[in-house]
Amino acid sequence: MQETSSFKNQLLIAMPNLKDPNFFHGVTFICQHNSEGALGLVINHPLQMRLGDILEQMDISVENETIAKLPVFAGGPVQQERGFVLHQTSETLWESSIPVSDTLSLTTSRDILQAIAAGQGPQKFLIALGYAGWGEEQLEREIKDNAWLNTHYDESVVFDTPISQRWNTAAHKMGLDINLLSTQTGHA
Repeated sequence: MQETSSFKNQLLIAMPNLKDPNFFHGVTFICQHNSEGALGLVINHPLQMRLGDILEQMDISVENETIAKLPVFAGGPVQQERGFVLHQTSETLWESSIPVSDTLSLTTSRDILQAIAAGQGPQKFLIALGYAGWGEEQLEREIKDNAWLNTHYDESVVFDTPISQRWNTAAHKMGLDINLLSTQTGHA
């Protein structure tokens, strides 16, 4: 069996021809990838709701309006009722975290939201509902079919770049103007 090269801790940039509304002009951070498939979070499709809305639904009080107004992202079409926090790894151990890299973790437990609401959470974080999932070899096929570009994780794209600029910025960091890319592929 051919060994799968992992796209974990990389960014997927949707090609201009990818019309699926879940991924159109999307940038997806890959949290897990192995021979069974992949899991990622779309980092540039904000929902209409804000973090304060989620915290209120969970009976978690938040006093800081800046925290309450933070965006929540449509992380992908799978399990859209489930919340994910992608964040810088810290010394604090959360109830349900998995390391993504030496500097990033993915947490799904309530305790991190309580800490964020209290202003004691990770310094940099992103909250998403749902995730993007791929089955065995599916992501590899989609990349070969010219649906995605993949590039190294860049903290500034994920956490610091304005949401509306993340797609262009991620491609620009690869040296590309994604709006000029051809949607046609050729095979020799």
